[in-house]
Amino acid sequence: MHGHALRLLAEEEHIDSWTDFGPGSVYGAIKRLAAEGLIEERRTERDGNYPERQVYGITPTGAQALAELRRDTLATIVYRHDPVDLALARLDPEGLDAVGDVLRKRLAELRRSQDSWVAHAERIRKYLTLTEAHVMRHQYHRLAGEIAWHEELIANLPAIVEDELSRKGQQHS
Repeated sequence: MHGHALRLLAEEEHIDSWTDFGPGSVYGAIKRLAAEGLIEERRTERDGNYPERQVYGITPTGAQALAELRRDTLATIVYRHDPVDLALARLDPEGLDAVGDVLRKRLAELRRSQDSWVAHAERIRKYLTLTEAHVMRHQYHRLAGEIAWHEELIANLPAIVEDELSRKGQQHS
């Protein structure tokens, strides 16, 4: 398949909706994969008056690397720490009064993101396979978990502030 066809397929498949890879990244990825010997140029095609296009195919090394990557990715749970956890664990005693507003703004943004996600998912659902739809739902559940955590955190904020102040030997005004 040539780069332009891959880019069109990526747009048609709406890959930027369920991966961190967008259609605009296709050509750079082709160059990197070719440089690593994972794909190779197979032939050149020309369709009508369009420019010549290089057609690439996966190499045996590329097929093996893809199989390993797919197997490892399915088997490995990736958990990334959220920087907000460090910020919360090291609250500034002088800024405790602002924490509630910041967290409520974060919660509102998460809710907007979830609403936007739902609307987007409904628009593109007809283009997705069943598996792709489940991949999309994963993002929904991540957002739902973040929303629930923020709601719990905000509900416990008075006790958190009092605890922070007591550890610093201060009184809350």
